[in-house]
Order: sequence, then structure tokens, then C-alpha cells
Amino acid sequence: MCEPADLIVIGAGPAGMAAAATAMAGGLRVVLVDSGIALGGQFWRHPPEHARQAIPTEDLHHGLRKYRALSGALSAGRAAGRLDLRLAHQVWSAVREGDGFVVHVVNRREAPTETAVVLRAPRLLVATGAYDRQLPFPGWDLPGVLTIGGLQALLKGGGVAVGSRVALGGTGPFLLPVAAGLAARGVEVVAVCEAADPRAWLRHPGALLRNPGKWAEGAGYAATLARHRIPVRTRTAIIAAEGDERVTSVRIASVTRDGSPRLDTQRQIEVDAVGVGWGFAPQLDLLLPLGCALTDFADGNAVVAVDDGQRTTVPGLYAAGEACGVGGAALAVGEGHLAAASVLADTGAAPVLGRVRLAMVRAAVARQRAFARALGLAHPIPPAWPSWLTDETVVCRCEEVTAGAVRTACADGGAHDHRQVKQLTRAGMGWCQGRVCGPAVHCLAAREGAYVPAERLVATPMTLGALADLDE
Repeated sequence: MCEPADLIVIGAGPAGMAAAATAMAGGLRVVLVDSGIALGGQFWRHPPEHARQAIPTEDLHHGLRKYRALSGALSAGRAAGRLDLRLAHQVWSAVREGDGFVVHVVNRREAPTETAVVLRAPRLLVATGAYDRQLPFPGWDLPGVLTIGGLQALLKGGGVAVGSRVALGGTGPFLLPVAAGLAARGVEVVAVCEAADPRAWLRHPGALLRNPGKWAEGAGYAATLARHRIPVRTRTAIIAAEGDERVTSVRIASVTRDGSPRLDTQRQIEVDAVGVGWGFAPQLDLLLPLGCALTDFADGNAVVAVDDGQRTTVPGLYAAGEACGVGGAALAVGEGHLAAASVLADTGAAPVLGRVRLAMVRAAVARQRAFARALGLAHPIPPAWPSWLTDETVVCRCEEVTAGAVRTACADGGAHDHRQVKQLTRAGMGWCQGRVCGPAVHCLAAREGAYVPAERLVATPMTLGALADLDE
């Protein structure tokens, strides 16, 4: 792209793809940046282009018609010179400069060599998605214990099924497609342990009635699990993983309403892999330093506050997708369309969606947001989950900080949030910078309030060589 960009979109998942396509349809020049090697983000993850015929994964996907339509629109935009697509480029900082934004990127296309790239545009749209939220338990650091998102990424991205006997645990409907995907690849899923009580959904009938597609999707997964005879155990949690050099079994137990395990219900199940997930945490690394206002979401996370057009409280900055609250791909696509429509309106460009279609998108987004809020309330983090931990249980895997050390920091050191625990114990100072342990440390230290990740000026590890490129 020779001419200056009108808009930078960070993240090429459902929200970013929809936003870029809509902005280009309105005549804007767009730079679309993503750390992955292909379009689609985590939801539409595929094997590398050269391996797609050898590793078929289309049966693991939903909404491929929308993915193909958006991919086609982006391809047409590239051909017309309106899209500068930067795959394998990771953004490590975004800052305001005058009336616009400067985005600092590491080009990792020629890995292991890294080079610095600087992008500028008057408007910025962040659609960076979310990552698995984890709660530690004894043995969670054994080889063979993964996040459920990691299990699905291996399935979709490489056709790899980790293990032959797998147990899944945590909370939320994401457990179901992962179980179905593993079963479709010949894996024996020995248990799906859902900590929540499905009857909690009865307190949110409106969200269910307004989203019949969610019912159909859930019924499809239920049929698949029944066909493969996969036991789904509600009000049950994986409270420990056991093994020497790798996981060989898990201990599961029924839990009370607050998540306390019923010790008389414990049982041991032999496995060779485990997948655990407690919902997702929005990726806010780039938004926090820009000064966006946050708001609390029903799932216990802080998310970026946006208006009904996906504008943040920072002029010229927009957000779409999971950063605004985790709600699935359909919601992310709708928010991407709305964000781009706002960009077009704010730049004085001609509208693309039209009044009727824009109203339909707004209504769909409102309906799906209501479902997302109900989902967060029906599948909360159990308040008593810390009772599963021994003092020797590792909480921060990077720095090997135990639950006992965190408890001591709170009881004797006066720490009352994850930032103060980090200062006293180094929990969150490792390679992941608290992305894995942050929500758990927050729960252990704080008695209330949504989890807000620590603000970092450098959002991803990078080489000194890439930083040196900036001087040139």
C-alpha cells in the first residue's frame, strides 16, 4: 500500500476481518495486522495453507460461510490496493501521536529473525480477542495438562489430538465443542466435568428465548456427545492431576454451589491428557496504555467500555470482539461491522451498511450481548475454588510461586490485589507476564472487583535487535 492508511486494525479474527472488510467497502485504506500466519484468529484457525488438503479440519468449524465471504472481501481489497495485510506481525505497542496513532510491530515472518515495523494512521481499531482463563489445582503443571483452548488449537491448526484418553473440566459451553472435536478424531473423552449447575440458565429465560441458534448449536453438541457416549458430569470439577513425568490420572469430585469439593464423592480416572478452562480473559494489553475506560463484565473480567458504535473513550480509537466482553464469533463479527460503520461515519465517508441493515446488526449485537452476560452469570468462577489448593500448589508457573507464598503475602504482607502480590512474590513477572496466573492471583488476593490486568508498555517479548531497528 503506497498511500497512507486511514485505519489500522489489530487482530484478524472474526471481529477484525469484519471491520476491515466493511471499512474497505466504504473506500478506506486499511492495514490489518495479526500475529498469526493466516486469517481467522483462534475461532477460524486453520492449518498452514500448504497443508490444508492433507489435514482436513473443516468439520471442526462453525460459520465457514461467513469466514469465506470475509476472506473473499479481504482478497479483493488487497487486489484493489486498499488492504495492507501484515500476517506474522505482532504488535508490541500502540501510542497516540498528534491526531492519530503509532503502532509498533515486530515482523516475525522470517523467524527467528525479527525486524521492527512502524505503522501510522489517524484511526485505530483493536480486535485482539481473548485467551484461556485458568485456575490452578494440584498437578496442573504436569506435562499433558493443557487449556481446552490449546486442545482445540492443536486440532484446528494441525489435526493433532493430544492423548487417547482425555478428561475435560472447568465451566462454560466451550467444553462441548472441544469434546466433540476430540471424539471426532478418535479420542476417548472419559469425562466432561462442568462445575456449574445447568439449572442456573433458568434464571435467564429471555437470553435463551432471544437466541434460538444457541439452542440448536448446544443440541447438536449434546447429540454428538451422546453418540460417542461421553459422560457429562455437572456440578463436578477436576480437583487434582496426578502422575510422575506426565499426567496419568485425575481426581474429580462433586462440588457444592460455591465450588467446595464433596470429599466423599472423589473418584480417580486414568487419563493421558487433560483439558481445563474457566472461560476467557480479554486481551487488553494494547488498550490499557492508551487510557481507555473499562467496565465490569458478568464473567468477572474488566472489559473496555464502548458506546453503541464500538467507540472507546479515547477519540479515534475503536474496539470490537472479546476485548468488549467474551461472547463468541457471531457477536464479534457484528461488533466488527458496527465499529467500521462508526469509523466511516466519523471520517465523513459514505455509509456501507444502510439504515435497515445497520439497525439489524445493532439488534443482533444487543441480543448476543445479553446472551453473553447470561453466560457469565450461569457459569461463574466458583468462589471456593481456592479450597482445592494445597500450600505447595504452584500458582505462577513461570516464577514457581506457590499458593502458600501468595497466601502469606496476603496475610502477613498486606497484599490485597495481584499487583501487590507480584511485588512481594514475583508472581506475574515471568515469560507470560501474568496472563496465565493473573486471574487466579487476583481471586486469591482480592475479595471483590473485576480482574484488571497490569498495564505494560511492551505487550510481547521481543529481541533487542528488533528494538535496535527503531533507531534506524
